[in-house]
Amino acid sequence: MAFTDKIYVKNHRQLASQLEANIPKGAFAGATLDLLFTGDGLSKLDETTRDRVLDFAEDFLDCDCDSNPYCGCPEEKFMRYVLELRAEGLGPQAIVDVMTDDYMVYAYTGDVLSFLDDSVRKLEAIETLADVDGNGEMSERARKRKRELSG
Repeated sequence: MAFTDKIYVKNHRQLASQLEANIPKGAFAGATLDLLFTGDGLSKLDETTRDRVLDFAEDFLDCDCDSNPYCGCPEEKFMRYVLELRAEGLGPQAIVDVMTDDYMVYAYTGDVLSFLDDSVRKLEAIETLADVDGNGEMSERARKRKRELSG
């Protein structure tokens, strides 16, 4: 299961009630993205919720791909957002708190920790492969990024 499959809409029931529609709990589920991408029903949301939903759409659904929002760009941008929060020194619980404040989405702390751990392991593999291939620049980039994520 991908990390972004474990990102959930905060106050899901309240949001569904305001929209008078059933929507999945997953923030990156197809029906949820349809709602955000088409903008149908956003006028039914209270101002605070609408602002956060629009921020989410603006920050993660904005790309020029023909298959937007199903192109993978929203998920990639969100993962980059989480990695940037970690590089700023935030721990898993603080990352969950920030994503909830910023976009009204949340994840379980353990899922964030697993994602960060997997990211560090991938960077270790990139570093090793770059060393074997003699690509010192790539090895150093991976090593630097790994240090940022490891804290």
